[in-house]
Amino acid sequence: MAASMLVSATAVPAGLRGAPLASCPCRETVDRTTKKEITKEEILQNQDSNQSEKQSVFGAVPNSGSFYPRPEVERRPETGERSLGSIFAFDGAAPETINGRLAMVGIVWAAVAEKMSGLTVFDQLYTQGTGLVFYVALVPFIAYASIVPMLNGESTDARSFGPFTARAERWNGRLAMIGFLSLLLTESFIHAPVFTNFF
Repeated sequence: MAASMLVSATAVPAGLRGAPLASCPCRETVDRTTKKEITKEEILQNQDSNQSEKQSVFGAVPNSGSFYPRPEVERRPETGERSLGSIFAFDGAAPETINGRLAMVGIVWAAVAEKMSGLTVFDQLYTQGTGLVFYVALVPFIAYASIVPMLNGESTDARSFGPFTARAERWNGRLAMIGFLSLLLTESFIHAPVFTNFF
């Protein structure tokens, strides 16, 4: 019996290894329902018509080949350079996406952990120590899952499912970043967990 279990345990993974992930019908179905092709023509049209693409927050006009700001067509993964340097540049696709996703996870984690432990975020991270270990372990997974599509020429704008659009994720991420920073500052003043005392 042990021999038959060993054979079946080794046969299944070997069979799975033989089938490429790209040929999986479930992936094709997900791609058809959630993925939108973004063309260079659409990007150039938006670049010409969108006022926010004609000058940066600091007032500089985007120039081709410059360090910052770059034109939309050069900084997007679909049409620009797909190197880590380009994706992680100040105006690249990765920084806001990854920081926003980490902040969304962080604010939910802070709420749950404060309710369960009664400790502030600072206490969970540095005094107790376990929170920091879990968070540091989570960072590479979220970063990796965010970077791989970009290196393959796909931005977050290409994916949407129902209410889960790139715009919604962007704004939720921005609010979560502000919220997490506000949480840390508030708890440093009141010396008590916000979610335990007020919610």
